[in-house]
Amino acid sequence: MSKRKLAVIVLAAGQGTRMKSKMPKVLHALAGKSMLSHVLSGVEKLNPERIVVVVGPGAKAVELAAKPHNTVVQTDRLGTGHAVKQAFGALGGFCSEGDAADIMVIFGDTPLIKTQTYEHMVDLRRSNDGPKLLGLAFRPAEPGRYGRVKQDAQGHVVGIIEHADASDAEKAIELCNAGILLGDGPTVYRLINQLDNNNAQGEYYLPVIFDFAYAEGLDTRAVEASEEEVMGINSRQELAGAELVLQKRLRADAMAQGVTLIDPATTWLSVDTKFGRDIIIEPSVFIGPNVEIADDATIKAFSHIEGAKIGEAAIIGPYARLRSGTVIGQGGKVGNFVETKNAILGEGAKANHLSYIGDAEVGAKANIGAGTITCNYDGFNKWKTTIGEGAFIGSNTALVAPVDIGAGAIVGAGSTVTKSVADDALAVVRGRLLDKAGAGASFRAGRKKIKEQKSNQNNENNKG
Repeated sequence: MSKRKLAVIVLAAGQGTRMKSKMPKVLHALAGKSMLSHVLSGVEKLNPERIVVVVGPGAKAVELAAKPHNTVVQTDRLGTGHAVKQAFGALGGFCSEGDAADIMVIFGDTPLIKTQTYEHMVDLRRSNDGPKLLGLAFRPAEPGRYGRVKQDAQGHVVGIIEHADASDAEKAIELCNAGILLGDGPTVYRLINQLDNNNAQGEYYLPVIFDFAYAEGLDTRAVEASEEEVMGINSRQELAGAELVLQKRLRADAMAQGVTLIDPATTWLSVDTKFGRDIIIEPSVFIGPNVEIADDATIKAFSHIEGAKIGEAAIIGPYARLRSGTVIGQGGKVGNFVETKNAILGEGAKANHLSYIGDAEVGAKANIGAGTITCNYDGFNKWKTTIGEGAFIGSNTALVAPVDIGAGAIVGAGSTVTKSVADDALAVVRGRLLDKAGAGASFRAGRKKIKEQKSNQNNENNKG
């Protein structure tokens, strides 16, 4: 197998009007990651010498998302062939006769293609007597609108015909064009420069180069992939469909790693989730980006987690929300209706119910009572609360940051703590109980009399 350089051109200049969005189409997310990021990570594993992303005019957000790769602008959107031509200026050493180089063209809105599929194309291209040009094809259940891949008896690609231009016999062809291609760099460069836009749309159609190549007697082939793998995304409905496909893959990968998903269909994962083994995830759990879950942890139902690290044998939920910056130590517990943000809970620390722990550090084996909140925001700045090892915070306590609760300290229920508490101290901050005998009955009688007086006055007004 020959060693050749590889350049990848990613076409990401589409306007995506059917998405009905201010956001460029390729930046819409699947499993916590933009479509473009999925596409780039898929081909980065091929270790190409160069990746060039073709973007539309003014698409600064797409250029930023494409970093560190080069971007070029397609000012006039004149079709896929024209888009590829814009990238040639950034591909010195891949296009001249004699360059031992290949060029792959892919799409920024086709994020489900597996790296193994790209690898198969590259391996075939680099094999002894590998084809000069090959494309990715598929057999859809409903081939309707797709371009058809025409082949001769030996399996060479004769050409690709658009559905609108196809005859009845050509429409009967089951093999359809996915748009992805790979070929000898100088050959791809030469063939694309032969394209014209002499058609009703006035566009340069990339697939036409297969017709040119076959006419020259070059070896042209097709590699097949599944329909769901080559799914392009042009609308919110198609985005939702792709999300389902990707979630199915992520769930299967998680279970293969040793994670128990009690109801896989209601578990939502992100592509960067890191799992240990023997983790149990109950139904209706959402895991957003940047989450790590260690061995033997349990995530109970209806929990929402993002940007968090969960330690070994920790128990989260049900109905817990862990936000960015949360770190739960080994054996820690975050229970129902507890929210954490930028909070570190040490080994064995517990916040079992109805609490908010934000911008805080909680020591090992500390216990946070129900209804406790760390008052971390004063309207202008965020402040930190520190709770020492083994401390006990009674129910319905407000810790007004910045404040430190010492190791082993006890804070009585219902306290509002504005000053630090020393190690092993007992802090109780409450108003005096005022108990006036019979005052409740007197209050009710007085209010009843006022109500009756108002009612009588209204009746007199109505008579008048």
